[in-house]
Amino acid sequence: MSATNDTSSLRRVAPVVEPGHTFGTVTEKISSIVLSRPAGAGWFFGISIAFGLVMMLGMCVAYLIARGTGIWGLNIPVAWGFAIVNFVWWIGIGHAGTLISAILLLLNQKWRTSINRFAEAMTLFAVACAGLFPLIHTGRPWYAAYFMMPYPNTMGIWPQFRSPLIWDVFAVSTYFTVSLLFWFVGLLPDLATLRDRATSRPQQMIYGLLAMGWRGSARHWHRYQMAYLLLAGLATPLVVSVHTVVSFDFAVAVVPGWHTTIFPPYFVAGAIYSGFAMVVTLAIPLRKFYGLEDFITMRHLENMAKVMLATGLIVAYGYCMEFFMAFYSGNKYDSFLAMNRMHGPYAAFYWALILCNIVIPQLLWLHRARTNVALLFVMSLVINVGMWLERFVIVVMSLHRDFMPSAWGNYRPTIWDVGTFAGTIGLFVMLIFLFVRTLPAISIAEMRELVAHTSEEQK
Repeated sequence: MSATNDTSSLRRVAPVVEPGHTFGTVTEKISSIVLSRPAGAGWFFGISIAFGLVMMLGMCVAYLIARGTGIWGLNIPVAWGFAIVNFVWWIGIGHAGTLISAILLLLNQKWRTSINRFAEAMTLFAVACAGLFPLIHTGRPWYAAYFMMPYPNTMGIWPQFRSPLIWDVFAVSTYFTVSLLFWFVGLLPDLATLRDRATSRPQQMIYGLLAMGWRGSARHWHRYQMAYLLLAGLATPLVVSVHTVVSFDFAVAVVPGWHTTIFPPYFVAGAIYSGFAMVVTLAIPLRKFYGLEDFITMRHLENMAKVMLATGLIVAYGYCMEFFMAFYSGNKYDSFLAMNRMHGPYAAFYWALILCNIVIPQLLWLHRARTNVALLFVMSLVINVGMWLERFVIVVMSLHRDFMPSAWGNYRPTIWDVGTFAGTIGLFVMLIFLFVRTLPAISIAEMRELVAHTSEEQK
C-alpha cells in the first residue's frame, strides 16, 4: 500500500523540463520563435489592440498636459486617485521578475530557468508603466519633475529628503537600472546564438552588435557568471527595499488607515503576490501559443501557485492585523475607518477585494486546482484585479472621509483616469508582444545547462 502511495506521489511531480531534449532541440525550439517562425494572425490581432490602447494613452497624456490634472477625478479630500493607485500596482507587478531571477538563482532553484527571462522583461515593462504616473501627475512635468533630483541651482531649492516621495525616485530608478543590467547580462549568450543562427544580414548585424563580441570562451563564461551573481546579489535587497519605500508614502502619514507599521512587509508580500500572478498570466498563453509545454511544465505552474498561496496568506494576515490594531488601539478614527470600509459607500470594492485576494485563492490548497491550467489562468487574473482593488481601498477609502465630516466627499474617476490606466495596460502588453518576437523568451544558455543537468540525473 505504501509503495503504491509513493508511486502515485512521484507521478504527481512534473519535471522542470520534459525528457528527450538535447542542446540542438532546445536551441532550435527557442530561437525559431524569433528567427524563422512567422507571426500569426493572433499576434497581429493582439498587438493591434495593444497599439490602439497605447494611442489612447498618448491622447490622454496630451490632453492632461494641455488642460492639467483637473481633468482627473481628484478633489478634496481625495487628492490622490488613480495615479498613485496605478503606480503602486505596477511597481508590485514588477517584483516577481527580480525575485525569480535573483533570489531563486542564489538559492539554486532550477525551476526558475524556464520563466526567468520573460519575468525579467515583465519587470522592466511594468516599472516603465509605473514611472509614467509620478511623471504626469504633476500636470506640468517640465516645471516640477526635475525638482526630485538634487541638481545644483542658484535658488537654493533642494528636494525634501525626509519625504518618502523623494525616496521613491531613487529606489525605483535604482531598481529599474539594476533589473535592466541583470536582464541584459543574462541575454548576452543568447544574443550571440541568434547572431550565429540568423540568415539575414540586418539580423546578424543587430544581434552581433547587442552580443558585444561574445565568443563563448572560458574567460567570457567566467566573467559572465561573476557579473550575473554580482547583479543577483545587488537585486536581492531591492525586492524588499523598493516596495518598502513605496509603503512609506502612506505609513509616515497621520491619515487613519495609513499610519501602520504592518505596511512595509504587507506591501512587499502583496507585490510578490501580484507579480507572480502576472507571471502566470503571461506564462500560460506563452506556453500554449508557442508550444513550449516541454519547457514551461506543470512543475513551474504549480510552484508559482504555491508561492501565490503563501504570499496570499501573508496578505490576509496583514488585513487581519489592520482590523485588530484599529479596534485594539482604542483610536476612534481608526475604528471608524474599519467600519467605513465594510459599510461605507465603497463597501462593494472592499468585499470584492476580500473575495479576490483571500477567498478564491484558497482553492490553491488543492492539488487539482494547482494543476488545472485554465483555472490557474483565471485565478491569476482575479488576483491581479484584487490587488488593484487593494490599492484603491487603501488610497481612496482612507481619504474620502477624513477628520472633518464637513470636508467629506466621494471620488469618481473620469474617463481620462480610466483611459490613462487602460493605455498603460496596452503599453505593457505591446512591449510583451514585441519582446516575444525579437528576443528569446526563455534563456537558451540556461536551458542547455538544465538539459545537461537533467540528463546526468537520469543516468
